[in-house]
Amino acid sequence: MRIVWLKAGKLLPVDTGGKIRSFNILRHLATRHEMTVVSYYTGAADHAYESALNAQFPGAECVAVPMGAGAVGQALHYAPRFLFQLEPYSVTKYTSPLVTARLRTVLTRRTPDVLICDFLAASLNVPRDVTTPSALFQHNVESALWERQARYERNPVKRAVFAIEARKMFRYERATLARFDEIIAVSEHDKSLMHAMSPDAPITVVPTGVDVTHYRRPGNAVASATPRVMFLGSMDWPANIDGVEWFCDRIWPSVRARVPNAEFHVVGRNPPARITGLASDSVKIVGGVTSVLPDLHAASVFVVPLRIGGGTRLKIYEAMAASLPIVSTAVGAEGLEVSDGEDIVLEDDPSPFADAVSALLVDEERRARIGAAALVTASRFDWSVIATDFEVVLRRAIVSAERPPVPQSPA
Repeated sequence: MRIVWLKAGKLLPVDTGGKIRSFNILRHLATRHEMTVVSYYTGAADHAYESALNAQFPGAECVAVPMGAGAVGQALHYAPRFLFQLEPYSVTKYTSPLVTARLRTVLTRRTPDVLICDFLAASLNVPRDVTTPSALFQHNVESALWERQARYERNPVKRAVFAIEARKMFRYERATLARFDEIIAVSEHDKSLMHAMSPDAPITVVPTGVDVTHYRRPGNAVASATPRVMFLGSMDWPANIDGVEWFCDRIWPSVRARVPNAEFHVVGRNPPARITGLASDSVKIVGGVTSVLPDLHAASVFVVPLRIGGGTRLKIYEAMAASLPIVSTAVGAEGLEVSDGEDIVLEDDPSPFADAVSALLVDEERRARIGAAALVTASRFDWSVIATDFEVVLRRAIVSAERPPVPQSPA
C-alpha cells in the first residue's frame, strides 16, 4: 500500500504515549509499505528534527506553522477562537491552511491508497473534498478527556473554560467520526463511547502495544534496597499533574506511615513548579531521563493514580513488561485487557489505594506473583502484532471507500 500519515506535532523524540504508539506502528508498516509521513509543528523551522525524521522515514514532509509564543501569545491565540469559533480550541490550534495546502500537494503527487489522520487534532487540515480512502486514528475520546478535566479542575475559571471546550469537542468529535471511512480506537471502552456519539461510525479496536524485549527486566537487574514506588508520565500533561498531586496529598502519607523508609519517584519530562514543589526526603521528582529502564528495573511498585484522561496507558504495559506489580485507578487502566487482583491491582479511593501499595511493598512474594502475571499479559501485545492488526483496518478503509453508498429511503 501507499500510505500518507498526517501527524500534528513533532513525532520525535518518542517521549509521550501518543508518539510511542504512532512511532511503533509506523516503523512496522514502513517495512512493508510505501510510507509518507506529513509532520507539522508550531514555531520556526527545525532542520535537525526534519533531518532526523527523514532518517527514520525517508520522504517525510514537514511544515513549520508560525504561532504566538509564551503565555501571552497563547492567550491571544486562544481568545478569539474561544469566543467566536464553534470548533474546539484544541483542534483549531493545530489547524493551518499551510498544512492543508501541503497535504493536498502530497495527495496529488503520491496518489496514496489510504490517508491516516493521527489524532483528532489534525482532522480540520484534511480537505472536505478529499477522495483518498481515509482512517482516523483516535488515541483518546477527546470529549471524555475534556469532561473529566472540567470535573476535577479546582480553578473555577479554568473549570468553566474546560466545560465549554468539552461541549464544543463533543459536537465536533461526533461530526468528525462520520467523515472517515474507518475509525481506529485503542480500546473497547473508547469504541463504546464513540459509538454512543455516532452509532453508524465504522470503528475497530487496535489495542495498545509494547516492545516486550526492550522492557523485560534482565536477570542481573537489582531492585533498589529502599522500597521504591514509581510514577512514569510526561509531567507537562494535565492528567499526570492531577494524578501525582492527588497521590502525594491523599495517598502517600498513609503509605509512609506503614512503610517509613519508602520513596516515591516521579519520572517524566517537564515537571512544572507545582510538581517540583512536592519534593521532599521521601518524594523524588526525577524529571526527564534518557532511558526509563533503570528506574523501572529499580522500582518495587508502579502506580497510575489517574482521575482524568482517556485512551490507554502505554506506561502500564511497559511496567508489566518489566514484571512490576501495578496499582492503578480504574481510569488509569481504562481500556486495557487486565485482570484486577491477578496482573494488576485496581483501587479508586485514597485509603484502599494506599493499603494496596503498602501491602505490596512489604510482601515480596505477592509482588513477584503479580509481576510475573503482568509480564505474561504484556507479551500478548507486541508491536509487530499490533501493526498487523492496524494494516487490516487500512485495507478495509480502502474497500469501504470503493463501495457505492447504500441508497437512502426518502424521509
